[in-house]
Amino acid sequence: MKGILVVIDMQNDFISGALGSKSAQAIVENARNKIKAHNGMVVFTRDTHTDDYMNTQEGRSLPVKHCISGTKGWEIAPELQEVMQKDALIVDKPAFGSFELVDVLKKHIKPETEIELIGIATDICVISNALILKAAFPENKIIVDSSCCAGITEEGHNAALSVMLTCQIEVV
Repeated sequence: MKGILVVIDMQNDFISGALGSKSAQAIVENARNKIKAHNGMVVFTRDTHTDDYMNTQEGRSLPVKHCISGTKGWEIAPELQEVMQKDALIVDKPAFGSFELVDVLKKHIKPETEIELIGIATDICVISNALILKAAFPENKIIVDSSCCAGITEEGHNAALSVMLTCQIEVV
């Protein structure tokens, strides 16, 4: 694929750290292979919090310190860093969805550009960014590769995929 690949929050804390899961660990190799084979632009997002995370609205709802800027948990998984292109972009995002991601992509989008998303968590950050990108680029094909996504739960993963399909995001 020559389009843009967006890798959502494939960070240590979501794979093997504070909020890690077996389902997240299970998609790392698929994500690695997809990134390695991709011959277009790749953008990584990083969930990024500060030391005062527990005092934020998100921290009060999810009281698990994670993805604190500069920590090992905040870093992109090493298996993906190994295949990260030198010109890959990284967008640090303080919330589930990212308007900065839209701003970055605006510089590279053409009408025929496809945007594919993979990452964690399907039912939080992947769906948030997929819907923001669909709103920002309504005529571009937005794709989510479900084999490279993991949700908080299997039910949440499947529900998010269903919602994205309803919103004319292609799920493969």
